[in-house]
Amino acid sequence: MAKIVKPLTNTEISQAKPKDKEYNLSDGEGLMLRVKPNGSKIWLFNYTHPYTKKRKNISFGVYPDVSLAKARAKRLSAREQLADNSDPKEVREQEQLAVEQAHSNTFYKVCCDWHLVKKTKVSPDYAIDIWRSLMLHIFPKLGERPISKVTATSVIEVLNPIAAKGNLETVRRLCQRVNEVMSFAVNTGLIYSNPLSGISDAFEAPKAKLMATIKPDELPQLMKSLNNASIKLVTRCLIEWQLHTMVRPTEAAGARWSELDLNNRVWVVPAERMKMKREHIVPLSDQALQILETLHPISGHREYFFPADRDPRKHANSQSANMALKRMGYGGKLVSHGLRALASTVLNEQAFDADVIEAALAHVDKNEVRRAYNRADYLERRRHLMQWWSSHIEDAAINSITLAGGVKGLRLVNG
Repeated sequence: MAKIVKPLTNTEISQAKPKDKEYNLSDGEGLMLRVKPNGSKIWLFNYTHPYTKKRKNISFGVYPDVSLAKARAKRLSAREQLADNSDPKEVREQEQLAVEQAHSNTFYKVCCDWHLVKKTKVSPDYAIDIWRSLMLHIFPKLGERPISKVTATSVIEVLNPIAAKGNLETVRRLCQRVNEVMSFAVNTGLIYSNPLSGISDAFEAPKAKLMATIKPDELPQLMKSLNNASIKLVTRCLIEWQLHTMVRPTEAAGARWSELDLNNRVWVVPAERMKMKREHIVPLSDQALQILETLHPISGHREYFFPADRDPRKHANSQSANMALKRMGYGGKLVSHGLRALASTVLNEQAFDADVIEAALAHVDKNEVRRAYNRADYLERRRHLMQWWSSHIEDAAINSITLAGGVKGLRLVNG
């Protein structure tokens, strides 16, 4: 017959005196109070491990910090865990580890881990832009918060002042980026769900803004303004290079001499520098080669076509063309990315094949089935299109830089 243990009372516990050796006062069902010679009293729960069948003790804390009622509640919880074949001590260790990991996995740390992956999928400039936006707007308030404690409310509080200033596009991008971070945390097992999935609905949607561009009949005036502008020769060449090749600002600014294949008269932009992560081959017109001839004495011995002013070992800033256009009086009227829209408008008006134009612009068909069956890059047809476009620019130019000299005498070493 099992021994019946009389439950302890608060009076009995408080009046328990220390002895020369530690001793236990039992409350029954494995719970006991160990009284030590120094007078400290510790709650212990003695149980049989569900698998090893060995006897073990787990501490429930020190009396009176842990009262008799709390110790009995802990005993009940432990017995329920044993009934589920779980070791109470192992459960507690796992819970403590989870808490430690939650506090070590701050939002900043998870962002760092996410960004290491993200930057392999986007251009270097865009990766820098992403990180700067988080550093400026998110980390000051949420950087040190455990990822598990980042809530929709906490993020909305951070974004509300930005939205109040009317910077709705910034808010949209930040919503997208913090959502990606939280999805990354879910997929890496740090949190169970993404609490920010619908956060963008808390803000007014930004009005879509097209890249500022000019009308086709304004091209002659642009070329005249460019010719008369008080800007550096490298910047002038950068603007014309974007105009003639129809590439994006970041792709133009980072152009390397090693990317040229002069034997085939093409510029091969590697996949890692392209927005859609696909290699882009640009057929070079006579006028594009003239720009390279102008640049070669300046930067032919360096890595990049367009070296930066302060450090020629680096390439020019992708915003250099935009800043120059503003100084030329085109602020709010034309941005460098809008040169692509100008080219697209003119070429479509001239009834060039739409697919060839899209290939020249390095656009990827959003229709996956169509994209799968339409892999041709129309290189030869694009040669004709690019030469027509450059000749059209030249016809519109008044003393443009591309009117000086010719392709004769160009001597570059293929990389």
